[in-house]
Amino acid sequence: MKLLSTNTCRVPRDLAGVTSYDPAAEADPQAAGLDEARKQRIWRAVEGLYATGISPAITFCLRRHGQVVLNRAIGHRIGNGPGDTPDTPKQLATPDTPMCLFSASKVVTAMLVHKLAETHQLDLLAPVSHYLPAFAANGKKHVTIAHILAHRAGIPTIEGDFDVELLFDTPKVVDILFNARPASRSGHRAAYHAVTGGYILGELIRAATGEDAREYLRKTVQEPLGMTYFNYGLKPEHRGREAIGYATGLKPVLAVDWFLKNALGGDLDTVVDVTNDPRFMDIICPAGNIFATAEEAGRFFELLLRGGELDGVRVFDPLTIRRATLEAGKPQFDGTLLAPLRYSHGMMLGGNPVGLYGPMTGRAFGHLGFSNIFCWADPERDISVSLLTSGKPVLGTHLAALGKLLATLSFQLPRQ
Repeated sequence: MKLLSTNTCRVPRDLAGVTSYDPAAEADPQAAGLDEARKQRIWRAVEGLYATGISPAITFCLRRHGQVVLNRAIGHRIGNGPGDTPDTPKQLATPDTPMCLFSASKVVTAMLVHKLAETHQLDLLAPVSHYLPAFAANGKKHVTIAHILAHRAGIPTIEGDFDVELLFDTPKVVDILFNARPASRSGHRAAYHAVTGGYILGELIRAATGEDAREYLRKTVQEPLGMTYFNYGLKPEHRGREAIGYATGLKPVLAVDWFLKNALGGDLDTVVDVTNDPRFMDIICPAGNIFATAEEAGRFFELLLRGGELDGVRVFDPLTIRRATLEAGKPQFDGTLLAPLRYSHGMMLGGNPVGLYGPMTGRAFGHLGFSNIFCWADPERDISVSLLTSGKPVLGTHLAALGKLLATLSFQLPRQ
């Protein structure tokens, strides 16, 4: 990463030349209660975000009233990063390009746990140690599954100095977490668990089903909904199709480097390099390595929006969706992210008058992913949205354009 640079990619003048979509895959906007002008305003806002140069590739899928209004890609899946030259070989992204959802994966893992509660294989109010006795060590015997889901378990980071390579050794990470001493009393305060909670939830899935989270996701969601990629990691036969991640944006400040080091074991460049590593596609990281297209991610949130049934396939009971999207206590100033956030048991919630998903999104539920990935559904607008980006800025010149995109979605798709 250049020290004195905005660290952006080259943006061609002709955006249509780097845009990919199938018109037949997008419904007539009138079927979704839209007109063409509002649809184009939304897409121009996506183009505006791309035009900041902060992300080499953006894939975007918007559903309204169950209809796919937009399903498009803009930019390159590989070859147009900040350090690439004009002669670097490039490949365009398409709507079929998978990207890592990073922390948006947490919603999927949480819903697998909620499914096990629905089938009475787990009790969300039971201590984790009821199913994983070794987890009770060092004062964690009162930590419940619900505490893990709501980022209130008191183990937001892996203790001590560790190298990012540790993330490739799941048994070792689990052993460290089982023996960790909580930083705060369970249930007492919200502090975002960037990766730690996911590993515990993965072990709970294994304890309840006898299979790993990848297999349980395949049987429960991926295959019933006919998804090609939607799972932890990426199969070897699918590699070479994914969008490569790039460290972009202004040089991170010390506080950001400190957070990434504590949460993930390295600075921005190191973390991005690791997530492009084939080993990252081999492992199961329940908090952060589901790969999917924007349409697949949107399809999952559309499933939640429709009460757990989509295209005649029932995956979740409506009460399970209700339980998963209810606010888990009053909003708190998150001790990790240092911002006021609303959590459910597994999701980040929107807000009024302004929330994570734009203005007046108090009933929206979803999750953000590293670092400008947004996946959510909004029942008041009857929409599901997935915005996947291959640029990984923490700070950058794109923030105004990102805010404009979220506001455009809220204003062009008013609450009903």
